[in-house]
Amino acid sequence: MTGKHIEVFLVEGIPGGITTAEIAGWTGHVLAGPRSDLGDILKRPEAKRNGAYLLLGDDEEALGGVRCYIGRTEDFINRFRDHSAKKEFWDRVVLITSKDDSFTEGHWGYLEWRLVELARQAARVTLANGNDPRGRKLSEAQISDMEAFLDQLHIVLPVLGVNAIRVRKAAPASAVAAPDSPVFTLTNKKHNVDARAQQIGDEFMLLEGSQVVAVWAGTGKAESTERSYASYRAQHRKLIADGSIQVRGDIGILTRDIPFGSPSAAGAIALGRSSNGRREWKCDDGTSYGDWENRGVE
Repeated sequence: MTGKHIEVFLVEGIPGGITTAEIAGWTGHVLAGPRSDLGDILKRPEAKRNGAYLLLGDDEEALGGVRCYIGRTEDFINRFRDHSAKKEFWDRVVLITSKDDSFTEGHWGYLEWRLVELARQAARVTLANGNDPRGRKLSEAQISDMEAFLDQLHIVLPVLGVNAIRVRKAAPASAVAAPDSPVFTLTNKKHNVDARAQQIGDEFMLLEGSQVVAVWAGTGKAESTERSYASYRAQHRKLIADGSIQVRGDIGILTRDIPFGSPSAAGAIALGRSSNGRREWKCDDGTSYGDWENRGVE
């Protein structure tokens, strides 16, 4: 596997402040920062370039708890003055530009269209875009350039904590070995649970087509357990509401891959109760996730 040299710079020297990110040899440049620093962001040279951008805000009712607006502009300063006045939901901004300013309005229009398309495909955020952007007509070579540019964004944005377009990419047929984990299974015949999952990067991915409980029915006795169960119950209901889990009788079917922070969280959503994911998720040979996780560790 080929590594990536990413340079992340904390402009103010503090986490959560204005941050820039670049990949060695890439013409792209990404700047992220909080809305409270918008004045300083708009004074930077990046704000004087053409580019695309994302506005992000926490929202309990949104997919993944995040609402997102994706746009492109030739004038960040005037556009963001307008957004500051008219859009209330966002508290973080990401500017995507080219260091050599070589892309035209058509390039950025294409990128905006692809970013929206990928955000819908990833289904990790709720889009606040009122209208669908139209992809600009580019030559075959220009489209190839922008797709290569997007490949780098798929790497840079998650490093900055932005997962709006993070999709699972299929491994090429020529790959010698897939970087993903084995497929783990979790079953419970009594409750018709037959779930599959993989560890992909830092996420435990519950896979499309998995069967999970149709109703999250767990109850806790201790106050802390009740709060935890209430959180899982609300998450399960939200996944049903947004169509990620389709209820068919007493079975829930996943309509897309759903990322979780741990195998225990994924197991809890699948089983309708708390789960020790390191023990309950199994490989085909009966090896537990915990054993697989500790492979090579003496």
